[in-house]
Amino acid sequence: MSLSKWFKDDSGQAMSEYGLIIALIAVVAIGVIAIFGTKIKAAFDTAQKALP
Repeated sequence: MSLSKWFKDDSGQAMSEYGLIIALIAVVAIGVIAIFGTKIKAAFDTAQKALP
């Protein structure tokens, strides 16, 4: 296999891309929960207290 064919070979690339996307989504979700977690909890507590 020549060097140019080795660089053009993209087999197995899709799984690594899916892994990176999942990791990025996890980081964003953790960041959102860390930033807005207390505000969301307070909103649910307020809604729960308003229910009979």
